[in-house]
Amino acid sequence: MAGNGTIAIIGGTGKLGAAIARRLAKAGRTVVIGSRSAESASAKATELGFGLTGMSNADAAQAGDVVIVTVPFDAQDATLADIRPHVAGKLVVDTTVPLVPPKVMRVQMPAEGSAAVRTQKALGEGVRIASAFHSVAGHKLITDKDIECDVLVFGDDKADRQIVVELADAMGLRGVHGGALVNSAAAEALTSVLIFINKTYQVDGAGIRITGDLIPPAA
Repeated sequence: MAGNGTIAIIGGTGKLGAAIARRLAKAGRTVVIGSRSAESASAKATELGFGLTGMSNADAAQAGDVVIVTVPFDAQDATLADIRPHVAGKLVVDTTVPLVPPKVMRVQMPAEGSAAVRTQKALGEGVRIASAFHSVAGHKLITDKDIECDVLVFGDDKADRQIVVELADAMGLRGVHGGALVNSAAAEALTSVLIFINKTYQVDGAGIRITGDLIPPAA
């Protein structure tokens, strides 16, 4: 399955990107991290260890079989333009949450309906899009501690979603199919709600759990 190939983390020097890269590399996956600066990416790769390699975002996108985009909303457009020539036919996993400072506790969805749909439109036909990792705290994920958090995975292709579900599972989380890519709006919006909960209840990185006994869907 493609998830066993090289995984490129775009924006891999940020909190979420570095945490995903470290967890996947520790789980034995081949991971490269990208950044606007190849030097910064190389330094972060050395810091994180586990055989990680650092390079520019464009080079990382070219090297990856699965490309995970982990940049802030205000960097989304420029980053997607940078990697677009290198992701044709690949699975791109978008983690972007449309937070608009200073009112990050208020849901503010883009005109397209979600950041994931914006990614789909920006990268164009021939690129497979999924979205995930909206509600897991990077500062928790970077540690070796167990995290009680589910990861909702969205995408129009079930097989592509399954790749991301398995990556989440490999990271010690639990991936859960969340349906079509347009449904990503629900998880993206929920992030602002979780930020509000963190502040209101003094929680250090609230996450989500899906209750009930989940029976994995048939392949």
